[in-house]
Amino acid sequence: MAGSVQPRQLALALPHEERLTRDDFLEGPANEAALALIDRWPDWPNRIMLLVGPEGSGKSHLAAIWAELSGARATSAHALTADGVPAALATGALVVEDLRPSDFDERAMFHLMNLARQDDAFVLITARIAPAAIEIELRDLRSRLRAVPVVTLLPPDDLVFRSLILKFCADRQMTVDESVVTYLTTRIERSYAAVRQAVELLDTEALRLGRPVTRALAAELLRDA
Repeated sequence: MAGSVQPRQLALALPHEERLTRDDFLEGPANEAALALIDRWPDWPNRIMLLVGPEGSGKSHLAAIWAELSGARATSAHALTADGVPAALATGALVVEDLRPSDFDERAMFHLMNLARQDDAFVLITARIAPAAIEIELRDLRSRLRAVPVVTLLPPDDLVFRSLILKFCADRQMTVDESVVTYLTTRIERSYAAVRQAVELLDTEALRLGRPVTRALAAELLRDA
């Protein structure tokens, strides 16, 4: 029919479960110290430890592995309240995710650290930056947090970077060949977050366009990246 408009295929925002088991963790020089910390529990240098690394560097994956080992409950730093601290520590182990500047209750965090010490509980805190770079008003909390041992996750090396691309593709049930992986390793920022974003873009656009994920599609979508 003249003047008709072809319907546009819509990409459905279906959930994609990321596997967070020990076997699914990609080990390399960038994260070997952090993985060693998890594997040596409960023989930690301190009962409260802090994992620091950029977005998508594997902090939450490592925290999930440790929670499975230790029976730890989990909360975000933002959601932690002073009244909720005793219940959060009820199992004797707690993951506190994503400690960010000006985005947590300092009194709740101080209460947590005191109660964890009193009860000999374990706490694993994750953050993108070290406590020394976070402005904290409570002096006692500032000194306590800055005394917590920090294990840092670094940007991925070549092997882990390629493996990350394959893992994120597998998590989304995407089939890609070596040419796609090679192209992505040379075109996107060397970071975990960039891999996740690129793979999500490829998956969404391939579905919308009804095309396979090829090097040509990757080049088309990432030309200006």
